[in-house]
Amino acid sequence: MKKALAILLSTVTCLPAMAAEEINIYSFRQPFLIQPILDDFTKQTGIKTNVVFAKKGLIERVKREGKHSRADVVLTSNFSALMQLESMDLTQPIKSDVVNKNVPASFRDPEGQWVALTKRVRNVYSSKERLGKLDTLTYEELADVKYKGKICTRSGKHPYNLGLVASMVAHHGEAETKSWLEGVKANLARKPQGNDRAQVKAVKEGLCDLALGNSYYFGKMLQDEKQKPWADSVYINFPNQKNRGAHLNVSGVVLTKYSKNKENALKLIEFMTDNKAQNMYASMNMEYPVKPGVALSELVASWGEFKEDNLPLSEISKYRPLALKLIDEVKFDL
Repeated sequence: MKKALAILLSTVTCLPAMAAEEINIYSFRQPFLIQPILDDFTKQTGIKTNVVFAKKGLIERVKREGKHSRADVVLTSNFSALMQLESMDLTQPIKSDVVNKNVPASFRDPEGQWVALTKRVRNVYSSKERLGKLDTLTYEELADVKYKGKICTRSGKHPYNLGLVASMVAHHGEAETKSWLEGVKANLARKPQGNDRAQVKAVKEGLCDLALGNSYYFGKMLQDEKQKPWADSVYINFPNQKNRGAHLNVSGVVLTKYSKNKENALKLIEFMTDNKAQNMYASMNMEYPVKPGVALSELVASWGEFKEDNLPLSEISKYRPLALKLIDEVKFDL
């Protein structure tokens, strides 16, 4: 009897420990933006989340690691990164009826290689003092001679502007978009430089009257003591409200090609596209949820309702190489 018990105890102690349920996340989004959501996910599912954060280099790291990469998902801060991950064959299809139900098709890759998580608008900011609110403004009007010497923007090659130019190609074709770019360049108050917030600062300082910038930067400036006067000096305008609607960019997520925890990764993606996480994720970064019907933060809602361009991002992305070519041809940044 004692001998049998000893053998049994010996067998039990030799059994391997059960591996903890986990998921490994490479994130371009800052930890404070995602940790509350991940904590809630772990609380609900028991799945541990491990996060590697970096502003740059994560895509190159996934590629370098290859089959040995620990990354199960990559959270991106813009659409360009989603495209890059897909083009480098670092993703696999996200197959989920839950995700397909939560996220409209225009914010998902047709083959499932990426899913958008939040939206932001490519707005035009106008000087309160010198121009006022421009409710009927269009992107096309930025090339009008009446705005000569009045526009500030960052580099035309930045992913945010590149996406806007690609959308112009999608709607108007190559020749008309090139002519538009030449017109916008002629209307610039200075050489493209800085980031989106720097353009609003330039409006405040009287260097220009109009500035291109993403919507969430408006919220960030309003909550920053130093930058609030910049935001207070402008109106946020949603272009093309009388026709196709305002151009959108997105943050998003991919399921990596060599995910070791695929089932858990899919659970996380489903969680992040549902109501609670959508509200938290969008609100913390002052963006718009991709799931219809999810409440906006009070600050974002205060900017008013708007019509968005419903051309699928996957369609617009086809024109990004041509958009870059046109930007170079007109020497937009020079």
